[in-house]
Amino acid sequence: MQEVILGIISQYGYLGIFLLITVENIFPPLPSEVILTFGGFLTTYTKLNVWGVSIAATGGSVAGALILYVIGYKLKARGIAQIFSGKVGKYLRLSKADLKLAESWFIRHENKAVFFCRFVPIVRSLISLPAGMAKMRLITFLGLTVIGSFLWNAVLVILGRIAGSAWEAVVGYLDLYSMVVLIVFILAAMVLGARFIKKRFFKPEKSKEEQS
Repeated sequence: MQEVILGIISQYGYLGIFLLITVENIFPPLPSEVILTFGGFLTTYTKLNVWGVSIAATGGSVAGALILYVIGYKLKARGIAQIFSGKVGKYLRLSKADLKLAESWFIRHENKAVFFCRFVPIVRSLISLPAGMAKMRLITFLGLTVIGSFLWNAVLVILGRIAGSAWEAVVGYLDLYSMVVLIVFILAAMVLGARFIKKRFFKPEKSKEEQS
C-alpha cells in the first residue's frame, strides 16, 4: 500500500495528494501520515512546496469530509430514527429519545467537536457523519474543517520536510501518537458504555418507603 501511495504522489504531485487525502477521509485506514510526511519530504528536492502540499491536502480533506457530511445528512433524512423504534432498538433498549439526546449533545458541542476531532486519527474523518446527521450549518462545518484540517496537514508536511530522507521516522512517531489516542478513546467509550448499561439495565430498586 505504501509503495502505491508514494508512486501516486511522485507521479501526480499536488493532484495525487488531493486525491489520496480525499480517499483517506472516506476510508480512514489509508495512512494520511505517510501521504503528508512524504509530501513534505518531496518539497526538499522537487518543485513541490510546503504551501502547495498543505493546500492540496486540505482540499482533499474538505472534499472527503463533505462527502461524509452529505451521506450523514441523507441518512438522517431517510429516517435513521426508525431503527430505534424497531427490534434492534428494543433489544438494545434504545429509543428515539436516546437518539435525540445524542443529537442534542452534538448540537451543543458541534463546533468544538468538528474542529478538535480534526486532530484525532480515524475520528477526524468519522466526525463528518454526525455533523451531517445533526444538520450542522454547512458554512460553519466547512469553515471549521478547513481550519482544523489545514493546521493538521501543514504540521505533518513541515515535519516531513524537516526530517527529509528520514521522514519515515516521523511516521513511526505519529503511529505511536495514533495508538495512544485510540486507546484513550476506547477507554472513554468503555466508561461511557458502562454508565449507559448501568443506567439502562441495572435500575436501582425502589425502597419500601417509595413503594408504599
